[in-house]
Amino acid sequence: MKAGLFPDLVVNGETVPHAVVAAETQNHEAPSGKPGIAWRKAANAVALRTLLLQEARRRALKTEPAEVGPGRYETDEEALVRGLLEASVEAETPSEDAVKAEWLRDPSRFRSPPLWEVSHILCACDPRDKDAREKALRKANVLSARLQQKPKDFIALAKSDSDCGSKSAGGALGQLGPGDTVPEFEKFLHHLAEGEISPVPVLSRHGYHIIRMDAVAKGKELPFEAARRAITIAMEKAAWARAAQSFVQDLAATAEITGADLKPVL
Repeated sequence: MKAGLFPDLVVNGETVPHAVVAAETQNHEAPSGKPGIAWRKAANAVALRTLLLQEARRRALKTEPAEVGPGRYETDEEALVRGLLEASVEAETPSEDAVKAEWLRDPSRFRSPPLWEVSHILCACDPRDKDAREKALRKANVLSARLQQKPKDFIALAKSDSDCGSKSAGGALGQLGPGDTVPEFEKFLHHLAEGEISPVPVLSRHGYHIIRMDAVAKGKELPFEAARRAITIAMEKAAWARAAQSFVQDLAATAEITGADLKPVL
């Protein structure tokens, strides 16, 4: 993508280097052969970030980077934006009547977590290693094809071919709930019926899995008292997001910006 093809991004007199926008384009999808769409999305995102940073610096805010994961911290710019929003955005706590009305709108949405009893066969690999990944996939595909024809062979194949310590138990992992396994594995559990074997190998950070759903206990519908806290938190987050959007819109309305149009990202 040739940055010279696109206009300079200028926010309140501050010219943003083309390299900054170019680096941001990797975070935005666009149809093949249409780099201009990715560039415009990136320019909007960078303009928004620049606008927020300008306001934070105008107020002389000082915010220490927070830990966002084990050993991972915000950048100084991320901390400034967070500090600005925390100082500027307030959202009202929803009333008891509003929370109850949200629950009454469709009580079936609020359920206790499901439980899954799961077995698997793991063909281990480092997904970042292309050769190892392809080798593991070939093995997984052979096993998967056999199990689609002879599902009763699952335990025997787990004991002979799985790379997981669960092989000694025929691949059985026991009961799992949300958050008990890696997200890419858990995502597939929501789509398997009791007794079903995954039709294709499932890739996770550990390798390829062939998953069998041994039993499913679907979450039960929660009464209002049990659901109240989760509903309140969700409504507070939604109200905060609306307030943050309004704050950003107000900043953009008084800003002088060329090379970007913030309307699509608001």
